[in-house]
Amino acid sequence: MKKFISRLLICTALTGCLASCNNFFDTEYNEGIDVDNGLTSVDNIKYALNGTYYQLFRFYFAGNYSLTIGDMAGDMAYLNGSANHWTTINHYSVTADDSYLSSIWEYGYKVVDNSARIIKAGKELESTTADSDKAALKQYLAEAYGLRGYAMLAMTNIFGKQIKVNETTDNSDAPGIVIIDEPIQAFEEVSRSTVGACYKAILEDFNNALTCYKESGTDGRETNSYLSVAAIEGLMARTYLYLEDFENAAKYAQYALEHSNKKVEAYTEDSYKKLYTGGDSNTESIFRLAIDVNNSWSANSCGNVWTTYGGLPSQRMRNLIADTDCRGSLYLPTIKKGSYTQMQYGGKFWYGGGNTAYATNYIVNAPEMELIIAEAKLRAAQPDLNGAKEALLTVAKRNSNITSTDDLGNTKEEVFAFLKDERARELFQEGFRFYDLRRWGEKADVYANVEDQVSYKYTNYDISQFCYPIPNDEINAGFGIEQTPNWNNYLPK
Repeated sequence: MKKFISRLLICTALTGCLASCNNFFDTEYNEGIDVDNGLTSVDNIKYALNGTYYQLFRFYFAGNYSLTIGDMAGDMAYLNGSANHWTTINHYSVTADDSYLSSIWEYGYKVVDNSARIIKAGKELESTTADSDKAALKQYLAEAYGLRGYAMLAMTNIFGKQIKVNETTDNSDAPGIVIIDEPIQAFEEVSRSTVGACYKAILEDFNNALTCYKESGTDGRETNSYLSVAAIEGLMARTYLYLEDFENAAKYAQYALEHSNKKVEAYTEDSYKKLYTGGDSNTESIFRLAIDVNNSWSANSCGNVWTTYGGLPSQRMRNLIADTDCRGSLYLPTIKKGSYTQMQYGGKFWYGGGNTAYATNYIVNAPEMELIIAEAKLRAAQPDLNGAKEALLTVAKRNSNITSTDDLGNTKEEVFAFLKDERARELFQEGFRFYDLRRWGEKADVYANVEDQVSYKYTNYDISQFCYPIPNDEINAGFGIEQTPNWNNYLPK
């Protein structure tokens, strides 16, 4: 990050415009705004914000890598061996020189630093902005706060330990990532904050986003490819769940559902498959990326990961999907490509049977919110078993054999076991499994190594204390960022 930002600022000084440097603001969505002097109008703030969304959905970050890593590092994904993509993550042969980690770090910080610059410039504009433009400025500030919070949450979870583990372990004092409140100057030394400090900054960003939205008098744009009030609330629910603040997790998940007017509604094969035909087809989605036929990552797309590059549900995952579960219509069909088996439809990247490269990532969705409510009610200081089961049923009845809360278990322990499996079923390909295994303190099985059997190279693995290393390029740049001590001691043996 520091290595990257220093290089960027030197480029800016020499050229006066980032567009010619092919960096932060050089996208088809804006006009190449000068980072130090160009953010002087509300329109330019808008252009810069659009450029930041572009960095967000690059395949190096939320368009692929920062989401896919959460599935590939868990027990629900299998690689068929037809390509070398994702093997270092899936097989736990990762090093600090890993290209996936380097890209996530670099492009995550593009989002974070872009957002910080927009926030700083936007706040400076507030006193001179015409009344007619103030609502728009506040809305753009809200989105910038949300983007920074989202990127910080993703990177903190990847490069830092899980903040809370099964209500028994608190990793708040473990090293996290670098917090950027203000744009960092060239050659300025930086240091990592703790995981706890990162989570505090993340929540501050989300709360500031909601405050700015309130002051703007709006709740978002007309499309869910931009962060709305409901999307921010959904991200807050996710954050509070990781913090084991179950009261706030349930509260903000409910807000996200109410303010988005979204609900779980696909309970047949046809209606479920229709969710994943691209763009706005997913009527259960609160926030998605703007990937489509005109803006896609082709060979670097998630759709390719789950087709051409050999990503499949592991046999354990396949065993979780009943014949009566509509989700199996996308997850389970396979075809042969030479000697290799691959997913016929690419799962959630089906794109209506078209080119899976054009399928988008749905980032915040109604089913996740219901599952957060269920878990939060179940694990609250005073558990609400019936309330948890009602929320869980909303998702679980995608299996037509699940018709009432009686089918979900009778005790807290039984319902929690069902919920863990339900999160695996519902959130497959959305990037949650690695973090779920860590925060639940599971003794995990990783590196599925047989296609049609429940078989793993590493079993009974204490995954809860593992986090990924800071990229060596960043460490070796010499600007103060230190490696996580003994990170490789926590790899499976």
